[in-house]
Amino acid sequence: MAKVNPKPLGKTYSSSSASGLENLVNKFPKGDGPILYDKINYVLMALGAALIIIGFILMSGGANPDPNVFDATEVYSATRITIAPIVIIIGFIIEIFAVLKKPAEKA
Repeated sequence: MAKVNPKPLGKTYSSSSASGLENLVNKFPKGDGPILYDKINYVLMALGAALIIIGFILMSGGANPDPNVFDATEVYSATRITIAPIVIIIGFIIEIFAVLKKPAEKA
């Protein structure tokens, strides 16, 4: 029969010993680093997300009045096939630009 090792493999932190937990918390910065995004970045992100949502709503289109009849003009309309994907792609381009744009330097 194999013996079980009662000691844990890694370092454990008990509630009475807070020094290990303090060391773990102190590893991460407390907000003294540079600001990643500016207000304009968040506005552009919201605009891009809104365009993506609008594009998917345009792509979904309206309901078919009779579910037993296939209406090709409604399914393959210019709004669903052309306009909606273009709006979605523009939204993704704005999102990428918003993430990559550097914040303005404070004077």
